Amino acid sequence: MKSVFLLAASAFLSFLIFNPYYIPVNKINPQAEEITIIAAGDLMCHSPQFETARAGKDSFNFNQQFYYVKPVIEKADLAFANFETVLAGKERKYSGYPQFNTPDAFLNAVKEAGFNFLSTANNHAYDRGKDGVIKTFKKIRGAGINSAGTYNSKGESDSVVITEIKGIKLGILAYTQMLNGFKLPKGDNYLVNLIDTALVRKDIQRYKKAGADIVIVYFHFGEEYKRTPTPYQETIVKKTIAAGADIILASHPHVIEKLETFKPVNSKLDTGFTAYSLGNFISNQRWRYSDSGVMLNFTIRKKENGKLELKNIEIIPTWVFKGLLFAKDEFAVLPAGEAFSAKPLFFLKEGDIKKMKQSFYDTKEIMLKGLRLSPSKIKIKGNFPPQN
Repeated sequence: MKSVFLLAASAFLSFLIFNPYYIPVNKINPQAEEITIIAAGDLMCHSPQFETARAGKDSFNFNQQFYYVKPVIEKADLAFANFETVLAGKERKYSGYPQFNTPDAFLNAVKEAGFNFLSTANNHAYDRGKDGVIKTFKKIRGAGINSAGTYNSKGESDSVVITEIKGIKLGILAYTQMLNGFKLPKGDNYLVNLIDTALVRKDIQRYKKAGADIVIVYFHFGEEYKRTPTPYQETIVKKTIAAGADIILASHPHVIEKLETFKPVNSKLDTGFTAYSLGNFISNQRWRYSDSGVMLNFTIRKKENGKLELKNIEIIPTWVFKGLLFAKDEFAVLPAGEAFSAKPLFFLKEGDIKKMKQSFYDTKEIMLKGLRLSPSKIKIKGNFPPQN
């Protein structure tokens, strides 16, 4: 009987080894010790982007725009970014800046790329009014993507949504500094989370009380095109850390800002960090610094005693290509380290490679400058030589 049991146990173990996807991502797995998270910046959709994605009069395909970063994104247990546009429907006419309204196919491509959580609190969230907020919320949730920051009811806004991955419980909150001059109607404050330190503290405490092991806060704040945090950003971050946040991520400046580590307050996590701005993940902003973004690929390990360790952070610089691809003009987010490959992507011209290299070094300088973290815990992805 004992030998039969051992044989069965051995066979099951072999099954697990050769079938790594046997355990679904969002189911509890007491034996899993690590989760990987990817965080990116602004997912924007200016009019040139949806025009190049146009496949017919009323049809669009944005999949090519994420094709070259999809293999990285889809490997993560949780991948999220700031969805900085509105899905109000074609009857409201598609448009880019200053008041966005994007084809639903953009969301489809975001999901296809591997993103499974979106921050929706940003300065463009109310571009199409209450109707736009509600439609966007419903379409994102209807696509099977979770979100934080905007809601279609007070009940949704007040609810505590904890994402549990491999036994680690995550609470994700999102807030924006502004709505481009718009003001939420009386009684409709639930539509968009605005930055209010009292509200942030209350929400963090609610999520911790509900069992969240880690609370991640995504802010949309700062000054556009400024590569260093403003005093306002630094003040908000200090108060948010004091309130109990474990990780703080942000966007809005449309350029990358610095990365800092901190010791979380009354937390299971040994080391937290703040990324003041993750830059543009995709947009039509074509100038230096704004054509760049970053994916932070970080791993959290659960120890035997239940404590959590920030095992490592991998910085993956990205750059947005715009040009001729497969016989048509196209946008594509590219890993900037590709510029140093012995055989760069076939469609890249000399000027593209030069800009990608500059983007890579800019990201490295901004994010690593003054960062206090063991070299074994942080790396920047790319096979590259020192900058001359």
